[in-house]
Amino acid sequence: MHLLSAGCSGSLVFLLATILRQVSGLETVVGLYGQTLEIPCNKGAVKAEDALLTKWKYDKGNGRSGDLLVRQKTESVSISATDDYKGRINMAANSSLLLSGTKLSDQRTFTCMIVVGTDIREYPVDVVVYKAPAGVEISDKAQELEIGKLTKLATCVVKDSNPAANITWLKNNKPLVDGGKDVSIRASVQVDPVSGLSSTSSILEYSATKEDADALFSCSAQHNVGKELASSALTFTITYSTENIILQVISPEPLLEGDNVTLKCVADGNPAPTSFNFYLKGDVVPVSDTDAYTLTHVSRDATGEYRCALIDNPAMMASKNVTVNYLDINLSPTGNVVKAAGEALKLSFQIDSSGESKVSWTKDNLKLDKEPKFNKLKYSDSGRYETEVKMGALSKKASFDLVVEGAPVIKQLSKQRSEDGQHKVLICEAEGSPKPSVSWSINGTSLDESPFVNGKVTHKITVVPTVNLTVSCTVSNEFGVDTRDINVSSHQSEDADQTKLVVGVVVGLLIAAMVIGLAYGIYQKKSKQGSWKTGEKENGSSEEERKLEEKVEENSQKAEV
Repeated sequence: MHLLSAGCSGSLVFLLATILRQVSGLETVVGLYGQTLEIPCNKGAVKAEDALLTKWKYDKGNGRSGDLLVRQKTESVSISATDDYKGRINMAANSSLLLSGTKLSDQRTFTCMIVVGTDIREYPVDVVVYKAPAGVEISDKAQELEIGKLTKLATCVVKDSNPAANITWLKNNKPLVDGGKDVSIRASVQVDPVSGLSSTSSILEYSATKEDADALFSCSAQHNVGKELASSALTFTITYSTENIILQVISPEPLLEGDNVTLKCVADGNPAPTSFNFYLKGDVVPVSDTDAYTLTHVSRDATGEYRCALIDNPAMMASKNVTVNYLDINLSPTGNVVKAAGEALKLSFQIDSSGESKVSWTKDNLKLDKEPKFNKLKYSDSGRYETEVKMGALSKKASFDLVVEGAPVIKQLSKQRSEDGQHKVLICEAEGSPKPSVSWSINGTSLDESPFVNGKVTHKITVVPTVNLTVSCTVSNEFGVDTRDINVSSHQSEDADQTKLVVGVVVGLLIAAMVIGLAYGIYQKKSKQGSWKTGEKENGSSEEERKLEEKVEENSQKAEV
């Protein structure tokens, strides 16, 4: 292997070659090291069956070319390569060149030549070979870091890639940037003279601070192919005396009554102190070989200020306020509540909490706008009532099941004709709880009962009465009975009533016609007598005679109808 001052120039040459290929407009395909690469022949623009002859060749450099294989239209593929390509090449059905075991030396131009009729066409393709690095390793790790002094931390090596990989140093997963007095990064690349693969090395020099006592250092490699590779994380020992101390409260969030709370005294010295005094609301508790103290099953009375300090330096002290959250609710009544309709139900609801809370109510899982009030209970008030109180992440629920009972009452009893006009439908609507049973004083068909909702039930019965009758609907439950009557006419009775009405109208019209005719005759007679007596002409009032005749005719027609 040799250092790439030569290696760096080799990468530059590779980069320039790639740029030149792109500028020249040649098609470029990328192969992966060691795998089979398919190099397309003009992307299949010319169908294989249309070609009289298809030939592949490659650029050997210095203006020379080498033949690889050829296929005539009616013949199989003939391999003409005699060098390293002889056992690694073949032609696909679509005229693509198949190159197995791809190497870095395959980075060159391959040309597909096609003969179509009398036309000879060539399609050059540039091949670039990539190889992902084998892995990332860290070596030469420093034993410890001295604050304020630039010290070699470690060396990161990424082996066997093409092109050379880039290395990034990280502290707590954040990249470090070369420059200044605190960070120095030096990278180099080596190329294996046999395989042509590159290995990248990077040395990190770092000036530590006391905040780096728990810092995680690592390096990662970025390459054209494959995912980013990362090394294992490193930590370093950094020694310094304690300058600051803090008290940490480790507990569930939110902290509730009955939970455990751990107080941890954290000092920035290294090695860290191991002896502390914990001040627990008036009590002093010393601990050794640990930096923590646990309070178990705390109550709301544990809310307050807590402190810790170094045993050998009491002035080095830290404090923290601890709040124990609590939420209590008291609802009365709860469970099953049975009341009579018309009574009042008084609710008692109290909240005791460590902070501001929000209250919501539901009835049968449907949200209510406000807390329910029951001054005079109705059957529709029956249901399951639930309240939920929330304070941050805390939540408490309480509920009661209300049943409003009472004797049934018939709210309405009505009748209507069926859709076909041949039956009578009787409808009995009632309220009560428990659900009242409904009975009728007459047998019928097509019994239909609505669901029992909010203390209401509707019962329908279809009947065909043969005589006029009075039908009773009776509703009852364990608290009482209610009955209501309704008159129902038979179809025959209704038909007879209609017939009488029609006959009466016809007879009336006939009588009216007879009366008008008689009056007209008398009038005519009197008119004639008057003319004879006076000797005047019988001219009378012709207009009145005409109107009278029309009236007689009109009534005669009505009578006939």
